[in-house]
Amino acid sequence: MNQEHPEFDSEDPSQNQPPADPAQAEIEALRSEIALMKADSLRERADLENQRKRIARDVEQARKFANEKLLGELLPVFDSLDAGLTAAGTEPSPLRDGLELTYKQLLKVAADNGLALLDPVGQPFNPEHHQAISQVDAADGAAPGSVVQVFQKGYLLNDRLLRPALVVVARHD
Repeated sequence: MNQEHPEFDSEDPSQNQPPADPAQAEIEALRSEIALMKADSLRERADLENQRKRIARDVEQARKFANEKLLGELLPVFDSLDAGLTAAGTEPSPLRDGLELTYKQLLKVAADNGLALLDPVGQPFNPEHHQAISQVDAADGAAPGSVVQVFQKGYLLNDRLLRPALVVVARHD
């Protein structure tokens, strides 16, 4: 064993290496810390981007359905105008013409705000948009499973059901 320099013991080769440079160890620790900070930064950026997209979707949904309450409250007005037109008959008259014009204008304003009318007479029954209240034997060439009468028109708001149409369906044989 070397008495002058005990740290360099010739019998133990692992002790023959000089101790690691403390500056190099600190550099490696800092590099490791920087890599962790970069990974955290990327993760936070991704989270912020996802949150931005989620908020944009929520704002778009809120915009599309902002008028839902108002348009839903107008449905009885549409029903009343429709009933008034039916009661006015088919003969032209100033009353019927005025009712029809008012009804069309109101439907146009509603349509401009995303409302669509469901009046499915003759169409196949669609349980997502129609509510069957009865069935009747298929007559007058009506296809089985098709809507033969509408008691109350339905409405969609931006392709989402606001109110189903109440319908009578032709019975299957």
